[in-house]
Amino acid sequence: MAQKIKRGDTVLVIAGDDRGTISKVKRVFPKKKTAIVENVRVVKKHMRARQPGEVSGIVEMEAPIHLSNLMLVCPHCSEPTRVGFRIREDGTKVRYCKQCQEDIDE
Repeated sequence: MAQKIKRGDTVLVIAGDDRGTISKVKRVFPKKKTAIVENVRVVKKHMRARQPGEVSGIVEMEAPIHLSNLMLVCPHCSEPTRVGFRIREDGTKVRYCKQCQEDIDE
């Protein structure tokens, strides 16, 4: 099954506390259907010092967000869009923007 959102894509958060935020995808977990997006869903984690010399404290980190709460921003028309798939003449499967009909994968 092909992914509609991949690492490095620019996405718009359409639900949750960070709704309206446009940012880049750092990492995608296809089996869990989640992604880590820069500066979205920032949580605080209490970390214990594991080794001598290491400091403990509260660390801010990004938590995964469900893919259904993200919408791809087209690199050509700069609009949030739904993603379609089509097969080129050379047989490769590519994602395309449903708004402007341009290929997303170059």
